[in-house]
Amino acid sequence: MTFHQLTLIVFSELFAVCRLDHNALIPSWASAGQLFSITRTTDELSIVCPQSLIPDAIRCERGWRCLRVAGTMEFSMVGVVASLSKPLAEAGIGIFVISTFDTDYLLVKENDLEKAVDALRAAGHAVEL
Repeated sequence: MTFHQLTLIVFSELFAVCRLDHNALIPSWASAGQLFSITRTTDELSIVCPQSLIPDAIRCERGWRCLRVAGTMEFSMVGVVASLSKPLAEAGIGIFVISTFDTDYLLVKENDLEKAVDALRAAGHAVEL
């Protein structure tokens, strides 16, 4: 496996992962933050956004911290997520991954953030809090 030494930047705000019905309209609050991800499948509408924007009645998993891989990566760069997920899995930390055209984002539960940062640094990555 190719190993990459990456720099990750931790967002200060808390995020949530929401699940709506597959045919639900995309709510206005879903795209109000600076970082959000909206994915529709035949089974669900999944929204990741700052948890402060989400109405109480929405089904979601709250309390996620987001780490962004700094910079832009080429599509030919293989093993980026594996380089990050392996040390976290070995530390017993679950993740939620979002990939974009330029980079990757990892979400870890807030109570796992310190342990995640330690595991990533031990694996050779830099983490900016």
